[in-house]
Amino acid sequence: MKGTHVEIILVILTFAATVIGAISGIGGGVIIKPAMDALVDFPIATISFLSGSTVLAMTAVSLLRSRKDTISVDPLVGTPLALGGAIGGVAGKMVFSWVKAAAGNNALIGMIQNIIMVVLTATVFIYVLEKARIHTLQVTSKGVAGLLGFVLGVFSSFLGIGGGPINIMFLSYFFSMDSKHAALNSLYIIFFSQVANFLTNVIQGTFPEFNMLLLVSMMVTGIVGAMVGRSLTKRLANEQVDRLFMGVMLLIVFLSAFNVWKFASL
Repeated sequence: MKGTHVEIILVILTFAATVIGAISGIGGGVIIKPAMDALVDFPIATISFLSGSTVLAMTAVSLLRSRKDTISVDPLVGTPLALGGAIGGVAGKMVFSWVKAAAGNNALIGMIQNIIMVVLTATVFIYVLEKARIHTLQVTSKGVAGLLGFVLGVFSSFLGIGGGPINIMFLSYFFSMDSKHAALNSLYIIFFSQVANFLTNVIQGTFPEFNMLLLVSMMVTGIVGAMVGRSLTKRLANEQVDRLFMGVMLLIVFLSAFNVWKFASL
């Protein structure tokens, strides 16, 4: 999609995505990234940067506002998860740079990202459908928590999505968290992985080409969306959050599958 209205469309998309992302804990980027892949012809690195920066802004606000909530980050596993996520964020950035150099073209790396998105999102969808039958774990080891955070951080940074649904699945299965606790802890991991990713860009000076006005508009809109989403979360039951989460998973699978076809056709 090209034209003078693309920025407005992306800002509206950002608002809707970050409202949903704040409620369900998927961070918004998991919607923004594949939607931008489908709608605009920006370089993949630019899309990942815009999506990741927006997610960073909205998760920061969501976490600040959550301090007064009755639901909080589990200090025993939250900190190791966050530290692992930060290290994973740096590693994911390095993997992205390596794959980008090896792929040699925008379409191939876009296709790789979206194939991974389809597989991960479909896996999460099946997991949530069968969650009632699955015996979850109660991990208390800080080392294991840190390792899991690292894995989530790598996916978050490489895909440019903030982590999203895979975070929810990991937190539900390995730590037996309900939907709302998993959502908040997911935002915690996303925040630290995206901070690490952003600082890596600053240190290495590897910022892609981007429109500053669009970046600022998306970040501000993401903050507003996060505030609205956090407010709505208090009114929703875990079952409603689960239903919203499942609907978003289907949307992401279809969007990512379309993007695989789009990039393969280029």
